[in-house]
Amino acid sequence: MAENRASRVTEGVPCWVDAQLPDLAAGKRFYGELFGWTFEEWYGGSVRALKDGEAVAALAHKTDGRMPTVWTVYFATPAAEVLARRIREAGGQVVAAPMPFGELGTVALAADPEGAVFGLWEPGGHAGFGVRHEPGTFVWAELYARDTAAANLFYGGLFHDALFGPDAEPDFGRAPVTDVFPAEMPPHFLVHFRVEDCAAALGEVGRLGGRVQAGPFTTSYGTVGVVTDDQGASFAVLER
Repeated sequence: MAENRASRVTEGVPCWVDAQLPDLAAGKRFYGELFGWTFEEWYGGSVRALKDGEAVAALAHKTDGRMPTVWTVYFATPAAEVLARRIREAGGQVVAAPMPFGELGTVALAADPEGAVFGLWEPGGHAGFGVRHEPGTFVWAELYARDTAAANLFYGGLFHDALFGPDAEPDFGRAPVTDVFPAEMPPHFLVHFRVEDCAAALGEVGRLGGRVQAGPFTTSYGTVGVVTDDQGASFAVLER
C-alpha cells in the first residue's frame, strides 16, 4: 500500500522502530505471537520483522547490560550529519553520531533538551517501514514530556514540514508525562502498534508474559494500552 510507506523526502516522519532486547529468541516468540510477525536475519546479527512480507521493525540483541531494554523510534532525514548539527544548535544532544549501517543507510541517536532519546535514519538501501498504520504495524509515537510547550518548540523547529506542513503526516504527538506515568518518569518516546481490539491485545500481552502498565484509555488518536513485553521493553497498542 503505497500510501502507508514512510516518506523518503519529508524530514521528521517516523520511518523505523527497533527494540534492544537481552534475549532475541524470546523477543521473536513474544512479538511473533502478539502481532503475527515473521523474521529474517538482518544487519549485524539483528533480525528484521515482517508483517505479510513487509518490513515493520527490527529486533537486536542488547550486548551491554547497562543499556535500557527499549523501543526506539527513528525519524527520516535526507542528511543525518546536518540534522545532528541542528539538534545540537537547538539544545539537544547527539548520543551516537551518525554512522553507516552497512549499505542500508546512516543511523544516529539523539536526545531532546529534556533527555528523551530518538533515532535518525538517512535511508540507503533500506527506506524504512514497508507498511504502517495497519494492524500489527507502527501507527504512532507519543512523546511524554515535562514541558510540552518546549517540546513543541524543539521538534517544530527541527521537523516543521512533517508536523505542520500542508502534507503533514506526523504520526507523532506530545503529552505531559503525568497524563499516564508517574511524575518521576523521565521524558521518553512511546512507540504505538496498531491492533484491532485493544482489550484483547492487552490480554494477549499478559498471556505471553508481559505486563499491562495502563489502559485501555481513550485519547484523541484512539484507544490505547501501555504495556511492557516479557523482557521489560515498554510500548503501546492502539485501536483506532
